[in-house]
Amino acid sequence: MTNRIFIIAHAPLAQAMRDCAMHVYPECAATVIALDVLPSAQPEETLAQARQALAGAEGDGLLVLTDIFGATPANVAQKLVANHGNAKLISGVNLPMLFRAMCYRHESLDALVTRALVGGTQGVMQVAITAPQNQNRRIHDQNISDHQQ
Repeated sequence: MTNRIFIIAHAPLAQAMRDCAMHVYPECAATVIALDVLPSAQPEETLAQARQALAGAEGDGLLVLTDIFGATPANVAQKLVANHGNAKLISGVNLPMLFRAMCYRHESLDALVTRALVGGTQGVMQVAITAPQNQNRRIHDQNISDHQQ
């Protein structure tokens, strides 16, 4: 069993995320599809494009990842998932979520959703940057100005 992963987001995010993912997981190319939604795109047109993009994709289940809940890509994704027998939708996609989904795409769709959500939330963190330690300068230490001409 392999699930398809469909990224639908505001342009150029969907394709950029797929490109990043293919850099790390090139073997997933057949199961990861991206659709960038342009600002001028109509929802009906976007839904037709989404269906067309998925028509030739391999996989049993479908995990749809979108950027912002309530925006056009997410609204189109909701319609797409509602008319698909074995599909789930997650909003708020990020790269850790996508990478986790790609790693576990062979699991059941429900397990895949759980894995993707955990990956997405664990991938968001504040990184503490510590200040360099205050160390006394020794006379024999080089100064940056020693190398300037």
